Amino acid sequence: MDQSFTVTTTADHPERLRSVGLRVTRPRVAVLDAVHTHPHADTDSIIAAVRVDLPDVSHQAVYDSLRTMTTAGLLRRIQPLGSVARYEARVGDNHHHVVCRSCGAIADADCAVGEAPCLAASDDHGFLIDEAEVIYWGLCPDCRIPSPTSPTTARP
Repeated sequence: MDQSFTVTTTADHPERLRSVGLRVTRPRVAVLDAVHTHPHADTDSIIAAVRVDLPDVSHQAVYDSLRTMTTAGLLRRIQPLGSVARYEARVGDNHHHVVCRSCGAIADADCAVGEAPCLAASDDHGFLIDEAEVIYWGLCPDCRIPSPTSPTTARP
């Protein structure tokens, strides 16, 4: 894993915002905390988490905070095929994701091989590649366990 990814605490959030030139506001700190606490959460889940501490925060304030912090590089927006946008605070290490085809669970997967961009394109078409986005698809452990009412062990 790249050394640029570090674990932060809620107390670090104001300094992280300042470090990228953003004004420290209660909604931004709350959104950053929610994304750290709930990696790969969708916007509705983030809004619900933020409203625990800031019950009157608007949807727009959360959307604006997510967009601003994603643009500033504090958050990463991912959107696996067929899923709503999700956000994570693990940035700067070019990690990938594994997604369950059945329930949609998402987990981090470290770089496949070597250093970023992890994969060498067979033809880069002249691009200077600095990142590879890989999504591994399959079934999570919970979805592989057969239910008492189902004779199958996995859903297609």
